[in-house]
Amino acid sequence: MSASKFVDREAPVQGALVIHPDREGRGGSRQPQARLEEAVGLALALDLEVREALVVTLRKLTPATLFGGGKVEEIATIVEVEDLDVVVVDDALTPVQQRNLERAWKAKVIDRTGLILEIFARRARTREGRLQVELARLSYERSRLVRTWTHLERQRGGFGVMGGPGETQIETDRRLIADKIGKLKRELEEVRRTRTLARSARRRTPFPSVALVGYTNAGKSTLFNRLTQAEVLAENMLFATLDPTLRSLKLPDGRPAILSDTVGFISDLPHELVEAFRATLEEVREADVVLHVRDIASEETHAQAGDVRAVLARLEVDMDERRILEVWNKADLVPAEAREDLAGDARRAHPQAVLVSAATGEGCEALLAAVAGMVDEAPPVEVITPAGEGAAVAWLYRHGRVIEREEAEDGRVRLSVSLTAQALGQFEQLFPQAAVGGR
Repeated sequence: MSASKFVDREAPVQGALVIHPDREGRGGSRQPQARLEEAVGLALALDLEVREALVVTLRKLTPATLFGGGKVEEIATIVEVEDLDVVVVDDALTPVQQRNLERAWKAKVIDRTGLILEIFARRARTREGRLQVELARLSYERSRLVRTWTHLERQRGGFGVMGGPGETQIETDRRLIADKIGKLKRELEEVRRTRTLARSARRRTPFPSVALVGYTNAGKSTLFNRLTQAEVLAENMLFATLDPTLRSLKLPDGRPAILSDTVGFISDLPHELVEAFRATLEEVREADVVLHVRDIASEETHAQAGDVRAVLARLEVDMDERRILEVWNKADLVPAEAREDLAGDARRAHPQAVLVSAATGEGCEALLAAVAGMVDEAPPVEVITPAGEGAAVAWLYRHGRVIEREEAEDGRVRLSVSLTAQALGQFEQLFPQAAVGGR
């Protein structure tokens, strides 16, 4: 038997109350109001009609309900007066807390993890994405059987001659979920094998790879579209796109690269999702250059950047500063009088940063030049092609960065070109008649 979804997708618009529990002494650089606004954005992404939103200060945690008795009653009154269907609690709730709050408020209660999981379930489009979300959802719901069914104490008959009381329904349902999880993992392993083969094939080409990462709604997809002339969905909405997208990117001097757009990160990203999307985010681990896109106009930009780095660390992504380039996006939203100082800060930033506006295109040429400089680490080599070898010259323009070119009277062409070691080796195999450096 399948666990029910958090929100019925066929139901009419549901009125919601969003609560951010502000735990005193929790620390962190986030302001409670900013956290509440983000939680409201998540609820809106789930098509909930947010009628009330409030920050509740928690001086003491109540194990049974998280909130104190008086606050639980106060919220129950709001739910009843406003005739609300859903209460979103922007925190992790235990199964017992979730069950008790649903009873007290007579409404559906969704915690932060459940909310994000449901958004992911709605937005995943590829087979791999759907499998990953379903695996994460089952892992989450396995611990919540206490609230998902009302028949959990029923027992089933035993097997064999020994008889006995048999297994309880909760044991049966846990076993069924465990079986489903095992089946999903096997299916995902097959999909991941296919992805690994595709990645290995791309490694055999001399094209450098560039990956976009960033906090959700930082403008990654808008930048992706701007750089590649693609038409990936880009909306002012949290988690507008989930599934990874790869497109060809043209660097200065015509050299191509492969640009991948990945799922946006968020603070307190559920552990289940981090694990489920580990394979997808291997695109980041394998990239030659990682572009960390930041919403530089947001007051939360530094905290959001910290959250992205934390998730990358959990994924064991190498944070070598030589391959990380910060992209300070949404420069068009920064007041004009502050933009010049911000551009100076970007030039002095460590790791290096480029100020851009994906919406207007401002700074994108400088960004591409910076990327080209990061992938062109090898010193240029001299290549002399025989007369009539236009294919070899064209290949070098497509796969490298030509710095200098001279044409001799006898038709030979001498080029000074920057190539990766892999591209250079491939060129020598394809065009053995060409003279490379001192070889």
